[in-house]
Amino acid sequence: MKPVAIGARGLYRIEPTQAHTASAIGNDGVHVVSTPALIGFLEDASHRAIRNCYEAGEVSVGTKVDIEHLAAAPLGQAIEASAEVVAVQGRRVDFKVEAHQGGRLVMQGRHQRAVVDLARFLAGETRPR
Repeated sequence: MKPVAIGARGLYRIEPTQAHTASAIGNDGVHVVSTPALIGFLEDASHRAIRNCYEAGEVSVGTKVDIEHLAAAPLGQAIEASAEVVAVQGRRVDFKVEAHQGGRLVMQGRHQRAVVDLARFLAGETRPR
């Protein structure tokens, strides 16, 4: 893993679809972007912030999520998820994360990822800690 700079940022922008709604994962009638979908957008932004630091064969995996879901995010407006590196401890990277829709903050919190060797991780040889 190459050095990760404190302050490195990642951004993920998406037009949510019906597949991203709470209704799509079983919460019938709740046609807004689900908490798990928003967390996924934040994870993508975090990955984008550090992907240039991976060595060949490395990826990052999520290890911790501590978020607040502050407001409903309806379909029809883009979601912009952002991540900023706030700490690095070996292969663990901590992020401040936020998701906005139309200028409104809909989710915020902290996220942690671990950089791992993909082949070893998939073989069960490496566990992120």
